[in-house]
Amino acid sequence: MIRLILGGARSGKSRLAEQLAQSFALDVTYIATAQAWDAEMQSRIEHHQNQRPTDWTVLEEPIYLADLLEKIDQPEQVILVDCLTLWMTNLLLNQDENSQDVHLAELQIQECEKLLKILPTLQAHIILVSNETGLGVVPMGEVSRKFVDESGRLHQQLGKIADQVIFCVAGFPMYLKGEKE
Repeated sequence: MIRLILGGARSGKSRLAEQLAQSFALDVTYIATAQAWDAEMQSRIEHHQNQRPTDWTVLEEPIYLADLLEKIDQPEQVILVDCLTLWMTNLLLNQDENSQDVHLAELQIQECEKLLKILPTLQAHIILVSNETGLGVVPMGEVSRKFVDESGRLHQQLGKIADQVIFCVAGFPMYLKGEKE
């Protein structure tokens, strides 16, 4: 089953995803996509690390998310990915030496397509967390607009294949697709 949890910054989406992951009483693998580019981001990462149960397996993957999901997938486990908008940022601003010969737009398209293709084949319970970026003003900068556009496109495609879509506001979940369990 694929669950997509969307919400704004500090909406409670990560906490909801973590509670949901724990409710399965299965092994949880947490995939973190964040990169600490500055002290403020490092502080955010540490906050999330301190909130997670210590018995969860934590893997970090800023770029090649689909490959990692395929590699670690197995039945009777939960895989929680937090967060897809940070992953999109990484794709759009990638400086990875493994992809120097690939244009950034091509890398972003390739990785998103791989993710959308692999997700329906996975056996694990999948929980995806992402920031809803389409509720604010249109950003002024080209890179910011591309980020909002590509995140919105990804969310729409994920919403189609997800079994459950939840929108989180002020810590309250609203079920947009699929029933509350």
